[in-house]
This record gives sequence, C-alpha cells and structure tokens, in this order.
Amino acid sequence: MDLLSPLLFTLLLLSSGIQVSECARTFTVINNCKETIWPGITPGESFNGGGIELKPHQSIVFNAPVGWSGRIWGRTGCKFDSNGKGPCQTGDCGETLKCGAAGKTPASLAEFTLAAVDFYDVSLVDGFNVPISVTPLKGKGNCSTAGCNSDLRRNCPSELAVKANGKVIACRSACDVFNTDEYCCRGTYGNPSTCQPTYYSKTFKSACPTSYSYAYDDPTSIFTCSGADYVITFCSTRNQQVCSYHDHKLVCKNKANGLNLLVGGWWAVFLAPLFITSLWSNL
Repeated sequence: MDLLSPLLFTLLLLSSGIQVSECARTFTVINNCKETIWPGITPGESFNGGGIELKPHQSIVFNAPVGWSGRIWGRTGCKFDSNGKGPCQTGDCGETLKCGAAGKTPASLAEFTLAAVDFYDVSLVDGFNVPISVTPLKGKGNCSTAGCNSDLRRNCPSELAVKANGKVIACRSACDVFNTDEYCCRGTYGNPSTCQPTYYSKTFKSACPTSYSYAYDDPTSIFTCSGADYVITFCSTRNQQVCSYHDHKLVCKNKANGLNLLVGGWWAVFLAPLFITSLWSNL
C-alpha cells in the first residue's frame, strides 16, 4: 500500500471524487516522529491486516466501520524481513508486521469503540513507549483531543525504565513492574473507591493529563463523540495542524506550523493553489 503525505493524500481524494461511506469513520494515522513507527492495529481487517510502516512525516488513511472496537499503538525499533517477519523493541505483536494480537507491554494505546456514539481514549495503563494523540474532526459531543504529547521516556522513573543500548526506549507501568493488587487495581483494590492514584500514576497523569494513567482514571480520560472522523498522531505537538478527509471535504484543526511538515519540495509549489482553494471553499 502506497503511503502519501497527509495533504497530498487528501487532495487526491478530493480530485478523484471518491465517495466515503457515511457509515464509516475516516482514520488518518500520522507519524510526526523523527523515527520510523510501525503502527499495530487490532482487529486489523479494515486496516491493512493490522500493521503498516510509517516513516517520519508519512501518513495513511483508513475507513473504520461502525461497530469496530479496537486499539492502535506504535511499535518502535522493528526489523522486518521481506516476508514481514521480525522483532520490534517495543509494542511487538508476535514478530510480525501485521498484528493478529495485542502488542507487548509497555505500549501507549489509542482505544476506540465505534457506534452511534463513539467512545475513545488514550491509555497508559499498560505503560508508555511513544507519544500518541487522538483528535476528532467535525463531531458532536465531548469531542476533545485525547492523548499524550509529552515523551515520558525522558523522565521515566528508573525502576520503570526499559533500556536498549543505554537509552530509555519505554516506561513500564507500576502494575507491570511490581505486580501488586494496589498498582494493578485488583483484589480489594478492584473498584474505583479503593483503587486510587499512586505516585507512579500521578507521574503519568501530570505529563499526560488527557490519558488514562490507571484503570479507574475515567472522568478525565474517556471521551464520547458522534459523527466524527479521527486523526491518530504519533509524536504530536499541542499546536500541530491535523487534516483529514471528512464528508467529502478537506478538514483541518488547530494552528499550523507551516506547510513544510505536510508537503515538501516542489510538491508545495504545485499543490499550494489547490490547497488554498479547498480551504476557502470550506469556510
């Protein structure tokens, strides 16, 4: 499957007249990291079999059917052969490009349940390996951006740190490390009244206030939205512009840092007039 920049892909959709099902949700997955990310997706039938490769500043667009309930996460440090077989340093789903099972912890997760009203969140309950955010476009309801823009690898408590070649590549959850009822919210701690924030979950929450930091962190971490499309961005920034194809139109949200992030070289000169025309037509 060919990979295009976010702007180029959506402009080609506009010019081609392709009709997107009103029942589906458009998922735009963007890698804004400086490193290659291999998103894993389960169930993956509607998402290229559950795994793709995105080089820095590449993106890809999928149609997710209503009724889909699943998760998206980033894998790092992967070494796949020509048959799509090989290991990943983080988020590995069985040494295969196309995931048929959940990724190995620690991994930052974007979780969705698509229905008449969609539920979505970003969870760090299983730990953290790469910043990830979910931005809904043109929806109704509590359609806030969920996720983690901060890189927890930089200030991960040493007892939770996962290292490779002397570098922190992921941050484990306290449950994963200590395996106690208190940290895992089980046994006598298996309900919202007894399972309270800990030092470690507070560290995660401080860095990523709109992400799940422990199992019962619901009020500030789960969002509901209807009629939206979703942009899932790895290594997003707070003022980053995100664009997707919604209701046969190019829709963008948040401030832009410039076109260079989305379109480079001579493509910017060629596509800029069409891009400007498309934006004005939506105002």
